[in-house]
Amino acid sequence: MAKMQVDTKLIRELADMLNDTDLTEIEVEDGDLKIKLSRGGNMVQMAPAVAAAPAPVAAAPAAPAAEAEPADHPGTVFSPMVGTVYTSPDPDSAAFIKVGDTVSAGQTILIVEAMKVMNQIHAANGGTVKAIFVENAQPIEYGEALVIIE
Repeated sequence: MAKMQVDTKLIRELADMLNDTDLTEIEVEDGDLKIKLSRGGNMVQMAPAVAAAPAPVAAAPAAPAAEAEPADHPGTVFSPMVGTVYTSPDPDSAAFIKVGDTVSAGQTILIVEAMKVMNQIHAANGGTVKAIFVENAQPIEYGEALVIIE
């Protein structure tokens, strides 16, 4: 078996691209060459829920904080990427949060799957969950309002 020449310039460019974006993983394949770079960050290895239809999440009751535009609320948690949101760690587990729960800063509140990588979404600040705007396995966009925490 012949030894393959590794293109260190390409690896450095990919590493720079990984650092300059919100991506947690980059994979490049060209013939026999396959390069996969990833960073730890908030990555969780798990399979998405696809076996059964997800149970609908109860609609959040209208709260004074949720009546205004979510983007205007200082406690709104926005999606950092495009992907699919999961409200629990796996199909058989309870949701990470529900309206009325008290959360701590840094606590995992959702998971967003992007490019087959599971990214934990953490509460930036502690407080009470006032509204949840997403349902399990829902596609989401970058900057979309996910949750309000006061």
